[in-house]
Amino acid sequence: MSPQTSRRRGGALTRTWPAPEAGAPFAHPALFYDGDREYLDGTVAFLRDGLAAGEPAAVAVPGPRLAPLREALGADAARITWLDMTRAGRNPGRIIPGVLREFADRHGDGGRARIIGEPVWPGRTDLEYPACARYEALINLAFAGRPVTILCPYDVAGLAPDVLADARATHPTLIDRHGTRASDAYAPEHVISRYNRRLPVPVDADLMAFDLDALPEVRRFTCERAAAFGLDPVRVGDLELVVNELAANSVVHGLGAGVVRVWAEGGQVVCEVRDGGMITDPLAGLVPVRLGTDGGRGLIMVNHLADLVRVHTGPDGTTVRVHLDL
Repeated sequence: MSPQTSRRRGGALTRTWPAPEAGAPFAHPALFYDGDREYLDGTVAFLRDGLAAGEPAAVAVPGPRLAPLREALGADAARITWLDMTRAGRNPGRIIPGVLREFADRHGDGGRARIIGEPVWPGRTDLEYPACARYEALINLAFAGRPVTILCPYDVAGLAPDVLADARATHPTLIDRHGTRASDAYAPEHVISRYNRRLPVPVDADLMAFDLDALPEVRRFTCERAAAFGLDPVRVGDLELVVNELAANSVVHGLGAGVVRVWAEGGQVVCEVRDGGMITDPLAGLVPVRLGTDGGRGLIMVNHLADLVRVHTGPDGTTVRVHLDL
């Protein structure tokens, strides 16, 4: 929803989904594990193979998984970058630009990088999960052709069957106790379509329509409502930046006008901006923008500041919804 984001009234997503190919530079296997032993067997071997090949390695998994992995790796743990995914990837929209691409780009000297990323774990909420599934599908676009291997562990005992089915659709390669095989269900574009859902709003949400002249009033309206719901003053400032970016892009790219809604639910302030445009680049807001490029940073900033971002886009318009914890 920035000048780099292609938007129009109709049509389909413009990027082409890469088919998995043997020996392709980018590899994206899912590790289906049952219990701590299988988890460590799969992840430690993956990391040690990379270290032996001289590949920089990073681990972004839920906090409780970090200590056992460090212990299992012993002295090799010092050669790895460690991140708590419950913090770094709390908003799934941060994972590609702020975790995976950040590490891969920093080590992009022509060699292969190796990353473990666990974006879905028991305890991820139903509200967050669609954004997680979308991320897992889009990673195949974001890294197509790059010499990176990203292993995504999935807890088969703790996750629902539909989550595991989505993992089979978003990962071209599957690893479990029986070995490694190609996924016969690989279809990330279907996952994107399934979770591009309309986002219902409560009937009592505060609402304001806006155009270019009303942008200052949109900021005031949103901040006043958020403060009244109890949002911390610092976070109110973050929300002001978010709504300013979204509303301005609605004016520029969303047919000149939009509607903002604000409400509180589930211990969060929720703000959404709707307009009549359509996002045609599925990676909008999910890939870093080079210095010197005009625009393209707006949705990345939104993903960085919010605790959760959900997007619905189609021929009838676009909704971007942000959640901030109270």
